[in-house]
Amino acid sequence: MRKKRWYSMFVMMLAAVIVLAGCGGGSGEGADPAADPSSDQGDASQNNTLIFGRGGDSVALDPSITTDGESSKVAQQVFDRLLEYEEGSTTVKPSLAESYEVSADGLVYTFKLRAGVKFHDGTDFNADAVVFNFNRWSDPNSPYKFEGDSFDYYDSMFGSPDSRVIKEVKAVDDLTVQFTLNAPQAPFLQNIAMTSFSIASPKAIEEKKENFKSEPVGTGPFKFVEWKRNDSITLEKNPDYWQEGLPKLDKVIIRSIPDNTARFNALQNKEIDIMEDLNADDLTVLESNPELQKIERPSFNVAYIGFNVKKKPFDNPLVRQALNHAVNKQALVDAFFGGSAIPAKNPMPPTLWGYNDSIQDYEYDLEKAKALLAEAGYANGLPEEVTFYAMPVSRPYMPDGKKVAEAIQADFAKIGVKVNIQSPEWATYLDDLKAGEKDDMYMLGWTGDNGDPDNFIYTLLDKDTIPGNNRSFYVNEELHKVLVEAQQETDQAKRTALYEKAQEIIKKDAPWIPLVHTTPLMAARSDLKGYTPSPTGTEPYSGIYFE
Repeated sequence: MRKKRWYSMFVMMLAAVIVLAGCGGGSGEGADPAADPSSDQGDASQNNTLIFGRGGDSVALDPSITTDGESSKVAQQVFDRLLEYEEGSTTVKPSLAESYEVSADGLVYTFKLRAGVKFHDGTDFNADAVVFNFNRWSDPNSPYKFEGDSFDYYDSMFGSPDSRVIKEVKAVDDLTVQFTLNAPQAPFLQNIAMTSFSIASPKAIEEKKENFKSEPVGTGPFKFVEWKRNDSITLEKNPDYWQEGLPKLDKVIIRSIPDNTARFNALQNKEIDIMEDLNADDLTVLESNPELQKIERPSFNVAYIGFNVKKKPFDNPLVRQALNHAVNKQALVDAFFGGSAIPAKNPMPPTLWGYNDSIQDYEYDLEKAKALLAEAGYANGLPEEVTFYAMPVSRPYMPDGKKVAEAIQADFAKIGVKVNIQSPEWATYLDDLKAGEKDDMYMLGWTGDNGDPDNFIYTLLDKDTIPGNNRSFYVNEELHKVLVEAQQETDQAKRTALYEKAQEIIKKDAPWIPLVHTTPLMAARSDLKGYTPSPTGTEPYSGIYFE
């Protein structure tokens, strides 16, 4: 009898050991799957863990102080906003705010907030928290604006400190918050749904101070766990999330793998479950593998070469026009984008309302380029070498910035313009462009945030967004007047006409060389379900599951 009882206990213990071993997941002997990109990481989905492969690291994890998509990707998982976008679109819907009312004059927005929502640190989400966040962003002297930080998106969307759109944000009661505007803003609801205006825990900001940018605390479906710089960011399920049944995953690991080919190899080896920025050359391999699926993100972007117009000779429109004529955009599309891009002629994509299709692009014409340089006083080309910042990371609108820069370098050489290509680390790259001291011209791009033309033209090219997203330091008073009028106009047809006029002004001044609009290619395991790519480039992972 004892022997039988002992044998039964042994079997039970052995079974427990097997179960515990299975709970260790398929990450290769229990190792952190983000720690060693070359390790055999097995099948993460068995552990209900998503491993997302991307091209670059985040700059910071406080979305209010960043403008890069890699930072927004993480913020989308950790934070919520008053409003959010419908899956796969830029149509707004309730989130932390259950409902809202707008006054007849368009100056007062009253939001009813969701009850019972908690921040990840256990504190309550309420109207005071909303007021705290918006006051932090709007006050240039806020005690919670830490050294080196700036709220560029707030300035871009709601005006500079001397011309704020939002006059006041106040808590009417615990679950009611009211915004009063100085003037109507047509895209106001679209704006506050943006990731940059995620609601953070006031307590966490007050206590963590500068550390908040690397230790974020929101109300979102996932909690922040760990950030290994230039390697991985780990998030875990928020078991108290207010959206019933979400998230479906237990853990998310967002890995930085800069090389597109290496990232695709990692997907094929089951080291990651989904990846961004697939090389067009790898599409045939992807489509021939039944264990993988292709995902196309809606085209909603522009890649461009910007001129630093505060530096000579790029303060001269003739020089900028000349260089526009010197770039063979179709050759770039054919060589580097594999049919997943079209040449750009405007600073906003043709998929967005207000696009001016009647504008004629600067055709590729080297003789015309030389003639314009001569007219500007440079008959033998530019006398000094030009510093050209080329992107060091892949982005949805630019899979390989350095190769594209080298092709443009060769084009410019044909008209006597010598180019020195530089590609510092991504965070430094963005800081340098914002300062505008080291670059003469630069490569960058933009994926729309909210479905409104204002988010492209005003955000990137208005004088109000210097220093910030207007990294060309371009100022045109006529353009500014048109864009402010468009913000305050509520008639859609009139707004469309204003944005079409704005594009005409920009075409003539040529502060950029618009390069391409892409349809970003992604790839994932075939058993990954519930993922809907957003045109904005940032979407929640809360609905993802493995079949």
